[in-house]
Amino acid sequence: MYQLSIDLMISASHQLRGYQGPCQRIHGHNWKVQVVIQSDTLNSIGMVIDFKDLTDLAWQVVGKFDHQMLNEIEPFNKINPTAENMSRYFFKEIARLLPSGVKMKAIRLWETPKYMVEYTE
Repeated sequence: MYQLSIDLMISASHQLRGYQGPCQRIHGHNWKVQVVIQSDTLNSIGMVIDFKDLTDLAWQVVGKFDHQMLNEIEPFNKINPTAENMSRYFFKEIARLLPSGVKMKAIRLWETPKYMVEYTE
């Protein structure tokens, strides 16, 4: 099994609904998003997928949140923009765009260098 990963960065603000503490106020993060995929096969030139192609594909999902207020953008205008909810959303949306034979393994999302959540299925 081959496993590949790419890292993306976005800057965005959010506020947590129903949270009692400082994060109930609008604040921002420089989010690191790590996309991890897997496949047991290679294409005709010996790759699972070109890293640039994977980056472009993942950016279609993640990039729309860059320099935005997350609470104002679907689906986070309805669900709380927690790191947990964000990682699940990125996982499911990127998975839908992957070519045949390539599967999502994980999304790892850091909201600070010390705090990370991982979503897998």
